Amino acid sequence: MSEEIPPNVQHQIQQFQQLQQQYEMVVSQKQRLILEEREIDLALTELEKSSEEKVYKNVGSVMIKTGRVTVIEELKSRKEEIGVRKQSLERQEKRTSEKLKETQSKLKTLLGGKPES
Repeated sequence: MSEEIPPNVQHQIQQFQQLQQQYEMVVSQKQRLILEEREIDLALTELEKSSEEKVYKNVGSVMIKTGRVTVIEELKSRKEEIGVRKQSLERQEKRTSEKLKETQSKLKTLLGGKPES
């Protein structure tokens, strides 16, 4: 005999699934920023070692010759932007994780299980 899931439980399940997707998206974005930050660190290290005044940088699908100091400044600026965005994502990740735990606890209660303390 199959039992129908009450509407309030269905709603909680949908909320839980949406929170899971949101959490995965936030973690994925944060990972991409971490990778970009590492690439910037490597590029900055190499640029600091270089004595060349002109270097090449990618602009879309084209490489252009530009000043090394300009590129260093652009990379440092981008790294700062990444840092701010990463902090925001970390806060969002924490909030979403807490909401996930709360929703999971509610679901366990609604489904007759004991919530974890």
